[in-house]
Amino acid sequence: MRRVRAECPWSQRISHRDLVPYLIEEAHEVIDAVEGGTPEELREELGDLLWQVLFHAAIAAEVSEFDVDDVARGLAEKMVRRHPHVFGDAVATTPEEVLVHWNAAKAAEKRERRSVLDGVPRGMPALALAQKMLGRAAPVVPAPGRADPDQGPASEAELGDALLALVAHARANGWDAERALRERLRLLEDEVRAAERA
Repeated sequence: MRRVRAECPWSQRISHRDLVPYLIEEAHEVIDAVEGGTPEELREELGDLLWQVLFHAAIAAEVSEFDVDDVARGLAEKMVRRHPHVFGDAVATTPEEVLVHWNAAKAAEKRERRSVLDGVPRGMPALALAQKMLGRAAPVVPAPGRADPDQGPASEAELGDALLALVAHARANGWDAERALRERLRLLEDEVRAAERA
């Protein structure tokens, strides 16, 4: 990565901000490979995503902010803190107990947060953001009611309310709304391609 930054004229002028669209694209390509690709495609896409991490770390290292070793060290330390049942004396025999330890460690790390919504990345896709925010907001405000299935929304604002209610319903049932929509869109794509071939 250092050599690419030193010798590639395009890479030399790239900033953290310039890389954001590529990072988003590479993350979505990993999702595609997980949901419908081969192990070889997943390996390749994970490599492309790792390249983004290396690229950001190289940019930061050039101005002595941090380097890839700092990134790896910080991640290892965080994972040790958040897995006291693995690296310490805590006990967790169920996924729910693991989550209790994880959330306690995370809360201790993020003491400066003043809102349950602090730290929710606003750049997430809209439905994923709604699901995350509903989860965070649940202890503070009631979830929106279920949309009336007999009457569709009459405005964009009502559509927003209906979508938020659908996400709340999915969350209450343990469903992943973003995945459900992505998978349905994959079916739609198959239907369209089949019609085009016919």
